[in-house]
Amino acid sequence: MTGRVWVAVALLLLLGAGGGIWWWSERPPPAIVWQGYAEADFVIVGPTQQGLLTAVFVARGDAVAAGALLFNQDETDDQAARDQAVQALAQAEKQLANLQAGGKPTEIEQAEGNLADAGATQVRTAADLGRGEALLPKGDVTKQSVDQLRADNLSAQAKVGALQAALVQSRAPLGRDEEIQAQRKAVAGSHAALDMVEWRLGQRHVVAPAGGRIADVLARTGETMAAGAPVVSLLPPGNIFVRFFVPERELSTVHYGDPVTLACDGCPTNLSATISFISPQAEYTPPLIYSQSSNAKLVFLIEARPPLDQAARLNPGEPMEVRPQGTHTLSETPAP
Repeated sequence: MTGRVWVAVALLLLLGAGGGIWWWSERPPPAIVWQGYAEADFVIVGPTQQGLLTAVFVARGDAVAAGALLFNQDETDDQAARDQAVQALAQAEKQLANLQAGGKPTEIEQAEGNLADAGATQVRTAADLGRGEALLPKGDVTKQSVDQLRADNLSAQAKVGALQAALVQSRAPLGRDEEIQAQRKAVAGSHAALDMVEWRLGQRHVVAPAGGRIADVLARTGETMAAGAPVVSLLPPGNIFVRFFVPERELSTVHYGDPVTLACDGCPTNLSATISFISPQAEYTPPLIYSQSSNAKLVFLIEARPPLDQAARLNPGEPMEVRPQGTHTLSETPAP
């Protein structure tokens, strides 16, 4: 009996060992899971110029749309500068119009009247000259009288020519071409100065550059802010991504544009992302002296960006588990 019991126990042990070996050889490889965390690129919004904060319209946690008003600065100086620029532009435009305009209407009317009078005189002297020349052969007039009529007619013609030139001059622009061109440039400069002041005035009302959530308000009404000083920290959903670390032996399974699955405590089960960055440099965690035996600790930083509708559900700093989508699994061969 004792021999039979030992034989049975030996058979059972052999069967158990064989089953264990078969299970070990046939078991599926463990799934790949990479550890990471949610991260974000915050947009720090500040004024473009120094000034006093007169109002802040958002609070931490507010959701804002692109173009929503965030804060205002005092604009007294800029309003005065704009009024000054408007007046300077108006003056430059009036000066240009004056150079481009002709004489006064009354001056032009007077020149036209003088020309009409000279024209009538010319007609009369021409008629007198014609009659004198016709009577000269008959001896009814003297040659001296005809010469005087001819001189009077020439004088009348000359006067008409002079008054025609005077009328053209009175209708022409008062300024010379060079003066008009210079004044046009002055008007363009005044327009540019006004545009600059209008831009500065518009910058006193700062709006959100993108839609998102207010992560923090860093200044309050009544503070004087330097140009570029942070006032509001904004987090657009598109700036949220996931950072995780892939061991060196699994790096060949990761490619730019690959989809991955995300998981975290309390998160929905359908979270996903697309790999957007693979670090070209390796790092150690924890730091070790490089050797072939330490390759298991060699990791690469990877970034993946989820869709906008899912990114809004993630909080920066939240621990994440990342799994590749598809059939990628860990090799059973231990790392060297």
